[in-house]
Amino acid sequence: MVLAIGVLLCVAGIILLFNVAGAGNAVIRSVTSRSLGDLAPGYAASPGGFKVYAVLVLAIGVAVAGLGIADRSAGLGVGLLLVGVAVFAAGSVIAIGGEVRTYRALNR
Repeated sequence: MVLAIGVLLCVAGIILLFNVAGAGNAVIRSVTSRSLGDLAPGYAASPGGFKVYAVLVLAIGVAVAGLGIADRSAGLGVGLLLVGVAVFAAGSVIAIGGEVRTYRALNR
């Protein structure tokens, strides 16, 4: 079950990252470009920012898939988990920087 969830997250991340059938554009248009109360649309509303968030979804999927595989192949499972966590950490830093730049640009 854990492996299936990881694979589904990976597929969702890939679909959003490569904008398969316009899915990424649809999410930007209907979700990330909308204001949240007093908060204006942020970094995720831009095409580049959206790709960073899609990579985060993919990284979570890789980490969860690693957990699901760990009982069958410990080395592969731990490797996928570590890769997923590392990519998520790096992507989070990039996303936070993008959100800060976007917020600062709104105030000018």
